[in-house]
Amino acid sequence: MFDPPTLDDCRAAARTIAGDVHRTPVFSSRSIGARVGREVWLKAELFQRTGSFKLRGALNRVAAMDAAERAAGVVTASAGNHAQAVALACAQASIDAVVFMPSGASEAKVAATRAYGASVDLDSSDGAETLARMEAFAHSSGRVVLHPFDDPRVIAGQGTVGLELCEQVPEPGCVLVPASGGGLVAGVAIAVKALAPSCRVVAVQPAVSATLPPTRGATVARGATIADALTAPAIGRLPARVCEALVDEVVHVGEDEIADAVRFLYGRAKLACEPGAAVGVAALLAGAVGELGDGPIVAVVSGGNIAPRLAASILAAG
Repeated sequence: MFDPPTLDDCRAAARTIAGDVHRTPVFSSRSIGARVGREVWLKAELFQRTGSFKLRGALNRVAAMDAAERAAGVVTASAGNHAQAVALACAQASIDAVVFMPSGASEAKVAATRAYGASVDLDSSDGAETLARMEAFAHSSGRVVLHPFDDPRVIAGQGTVGLELCEQVPEPGCVLVPASGGGLVAGVAIAVKALAPSCRVVAVQPAVSATLPPTRGATVARGATIADALTAPAIGRLPARVCEALVDEVVHVGEDEIADAVRFLYGRAKLACEPGAAVGVAALLAGAVGELGDGPIVAVVSGGNIAPRLAASILAAG
């Protein structure tokens, strides 16, 4: 089993992927700040290439592949955002990529993945089956697994989000990060805790698809969520180790709270994000976070790959 990456690994990843990713902006939100009594910033990863943070980890992992691995090709599993990132990263490196996606995956995300050049398999019933079939196909074909979250180079790539936000918002008091498989929150926690040790790192999840127990309150039975980007069947082994050591709080938010946050970000911040990206803001608006620390608050808005029909239904419901 690999060890989790370090701050130096995140910095190395930043050098590796520089020029291939955007340095995404941060925007202040007076509206949220007025509610929580603190300066609030939004780290807008929805403006990243492929529409989410996932390209950072995919590019860093692909860059580490040797000639034999590149010739063998890549296989991965994803509900959609990692799929698009792997497809683009592999296309740029002339690597053949196969992606296992659940049968109910967003049509927009499937189409984008194919447009970037990957082959897509939609015969899996859910996220657990996509991961199982990915591993089986890798074993039978000799392809390299580019895991969506349980890989140190992927985590280090996602950690570049934390490096950037600490430069953009010096000495943050609290960082809220969407979490599912755990690659993003692990990477951000590694970078932020090294650069701003007193900062609180809060993992935020949909209650019905949570992979971590909440710090406070009762757990909720798993079910369907509008946050399709946060539907990993379980947290990865490496991210779990990082979260246990570095994440200060785990917050679960409800479906109505997520929808409210999507509408808020669209109407007040002018950010057309996907539901999974809005969970940090949902936690703030709902007053669900136990402690917010002493400095500015940063909510990572992790992606913007939302189908027009879903966006219209959420906005209309408000």
